[in-house]
Amino acid sequence: MKMKKILLLALLAFVVLQTRAGDIRSGEIWPDDRGVHINAHGGGIICHDQVYYWYGEHKSDWSSAAFVGVTCYSSRNLTDWKYEGVALSVVDEQGHDIERGCTLERPKVLFNKKTGKFVMWFHLELKGRGYEAARYGVAVSDSPTGPFRFLYSSRANAGKWPVEFGKEELAVVDTLDARYYKEWWTPSWRKAVKQGLLLKRDFAGGQMSRDMALFLDDDGKAFHIFSSEENLTMHVAELTDDFTAHTGRYTRVAPGGQNEAPAIFKQDGTYWMITSGCTGWDPNEARMFSAPSIWGPWTQHPNPCRGPRADKTFGAQSTFALCLPDGRWMFMADIWKPRHPIDARYVWLPIQWEEGKPVVEWKDVWSL
Repeated sequence: MKMKKILLLALLAFVVLQTRAGDIRSGEIWPDDRGVHINAHGGGIICHDQVYYWYGEHKSDWSSAAFVGVTCYSSRNLTDWKYEGVALSVVDEQGHDIERGCTLERPKVLFNKKTGKFVMWFHLELKGRGYEAARYGVAVSDSPTGPFRFLYSSRANAGKWPVEFGKEELAVVDTLDARYYKEWWTPSWRKAVKQGLLLKRDFAGGQMSRDMALFLDDDGKAFHIFSSEENLTMHVAELTDDFTAHTGRYTRVAPGGQNEAPAIFKQDGTYWMITSGCTGWDPNEARMFSAPSIWGPWTQHPNPCRGPRADKTFGAQSTFALCLPDGRWMFMADIWKPRHPIDARYVWLPIQWEEGKPVVEWKDVWSL
């Protein structure tokens, strides 16, 4: 009788596993191979040698600061994830850029075929300085699972103007004087921001770099996409051939539009970018942009989300777009839980198309 009961329980377990295999259930607890909820927030995924590697922020029970570093998980099917450990560890050296307790967000990784290196970029805020530093950080590894070696952190493109700034635009920038724009959010201030008021302020020391993504184009060129100018304007910046620095060429997307959390992808020669507004940890309505070239011009479209709480991006915020094996794209987002950061949940949904435009429709369950 006891043996029959054991066999019955085993059969039920098998049926449950088969039912769930390959299913994506957004907003639920996602256990790894140890049975622990995956701790890889604000993350991104690469596929290398037919294995997927998911990198993300390690969150604690009580804080969103970086007390561990960037975690890595691996999978062959995007649903069963193995914990690979800490790919990039914070350090205990006082004053170090990635000192334990700093803010290390939205890590993304690219594999560089020329150098054979895995290159990680992330948004970095120095310990004890709030969000004042507004830097990016870079680390490299010989293995997708790490350990990654921290190289440096910096602001972006110091001493460089956007590629679209010609003589006329620079002449206008030259007339902008911050002393006359101390009051923010006025019509004149908004106009000055679009014209380059904050670009001019940060020109010598480098542009601010916060919420970010990486994008590898068909021709092997890589780009760093990040929220800049006090989170008012998105920048798209070209990377060097080894992916470890900027070339100095960059463009602005939606100047003054207040966009962050970029997720970028390309379909049939058109570049698409889904972003969010700037409302801290609270969800807001997603925005979407497209361009015929990575350099623009970028055109804004209506919110691509459909279904319950579409006006709040399903309670989540965009972080990445992943190309699936069948050529479809998957939208990735995070449901933040600032009071219990480690319990933040994940939203993964297929990107569909209506009249040539992306649509992200809520699905309780869907299969790869």
